[in-house]
Amino acid sequence: MKIAISREVKTAVLVLLSIGMLIWGYTFLNGKNIFSSSRTFFVEYDNVEGLSTASSVTINGMVVGKVHHISLKGQGKLLVEIVMTDKVDIPISSKAVIYSPDLIGGKQIALQINYNDPTLAKSGDYLQSGQMAGLIDDLGQRVDPIAKKLDSVLYNVNILVQTINKTLDPAAQKNLQEALAKLNATMGNANAITGKFDRIVSSNEAKISNIVSDFNTTSKNLSAFSNDLDKIQLQKLQDILNKFDNAASSLDKMMSDANSGKGNIGKLMKEEQLYNNLESATKELNSLLEDVKLNPRRYINISVFGKKAQPYAEPVKQ
Repeated sequence: MKIAISREVKTAVLVLLSIGMLIWGYTFLNGKNIFSSSRTFFVEYDNVEGLSTASSVTINGMVVGKVHHISLKGQGKLLVEIVMTDKVDIPISSKAVIYSPDLIGGKQIALQINYNDPTLAKSGDYLQSGQMAGLIDDLGQRVDPIAKKLDSVLYNVNILVQTINKTLDPAAQKNLQEALAKLNATMGNANAITGKFDRIVSSNEAKISNIVSDFNTTSKNLSAFSNDLDKIQLQKLQDILNKFDNAASSLDKMMSDANSGKGNIGKLMKEEQLYNNLESATKELNSLLEDVKLNPRRYINISVFGKKAQPYAEPVKQ
């Protein structure tokens, strides 16, 4: 037998399901899933700026839980309740650090696990707290000193300008203005020249590239020619050294033969009789040449009438 369900019952069931889904969605958005087993931990902070309900709780970047509730405790302390949805063992000495994951988003809690601690935290325990400076906070800490120095520089510049204005008379101020105007014009001309130079380079880029290429080719050819020239000069120098070495060897052999009495030079140096004969022959030859010079008719006598030749007489040395 088919049971008829009235429209009122269907409406009531639908309303109850809607209420249940609304409650589940609200608790889920608040970081707690009523259909899953979870553990709750508490952390005390001095400042939770940027942290909100449903903020993620991570371990090495992986989401393992949510922030369920934030409440104000005595003496300005803030109590944060986190719900762990992942079954991860959390040692009691682990630290819950608030940090900024990026520049735009809010803050999260990173659990720094102490794996050397064997004692595990139970649901309801308190974990140690900590805070890490975010990118914006770190940037602000770096910018603040620079901003202070910049304020000091601007203040000094302002004082310098005021002093110059008070010191310079109207004529000097006018000259300074003219100098600045000329400097501005010079800078404008320099910019114009730079622009023209850029246009010239752009319009002749192909020619410049060819010139550079030709220069590289010429440089390579000169390098090769220099290497060949070095080889030729070295070969010539080696030939000259070889000839000099051969000449030195020949001279050394000739001197050795002369010292040992070999050859004409050796005999001349070693045989005294040959030397004396040569010296005597040289003296007689000199005497003969001198007599020919003094009495040429004695040796060359041409006479039509047949004049009698005079006998030879040794010339008298003066």
